[in-house]
Amino acid sequence: MASTMEWAKQKYNEQYEVWMPWIEDTFLKYFTKDNKVSYTTREQLDKTKVTGVEQVDTLQDGVHNLVTGQVGQGGLLQPVGDLVSKEGVNRSERKGKDDKGSYLPASIPGLSK
Repeated sequence: MASTMEWAKQKYNEQYEVWMPWIEDTFLKYFTKDNKVSYTTREQLDKTKVTGVEQVDTLQDGVHNLVTGQVGQGGLLQPVGDLVSKEGVNRSERKGKDDKGSYLPASIPGLSK
């Protein structure tokens, strides 16, 4: 019975590793204007608020939105944000592997696996 439980646990972890980054990416794409890079950047910048003054906090929010919007959906640097999300954040969540289980990035032209 213990080996069956270990097998089930291993299979669950494998599927979680494959599907969870995709689920997160899909959620961000359809319900926000973020990718993982802009979402994480926004989250970190929100922690830097230093005052309780509404006007200053509003100004900081505007700057944060400007910065994160550039790497998010529709931003000038969206291709960079998408690439870092896919090849950086998602790979780190999958311990270096892409969604196909390979360690070599498929997005680099001319690179054979």
